[in-house]
Amino acid sequence: MEIIEGIPADELADEDLLRELESLGRTRVQTLRHGSDDALHTHTERSRELEREYLRRFPQREIDPQRTRDGSRADLG
Repeated sequence: MEIIEGIPADELADEDLLRELESLGRTRVQTLRHGSDDALHTHTERSRELEREYLRRFPQREIDPQRTRDGSRADLG
């Protein structure tokens, strides 16, 4: 069952890749709660494809210190 809809991630412009990732983020919970098994599988596979492509293009992405264990713990103490 390898049906992934949409333009292949490696063919998307950077701007389109980011827009696709944001869209999937917005629709994840609805798909999880209310989508069919096929819809959830497709959503998961498309998310993986887009995330892999993002990491390939931006291996040195900016890491927000607050999104790390040490950074979030610093706020507590």
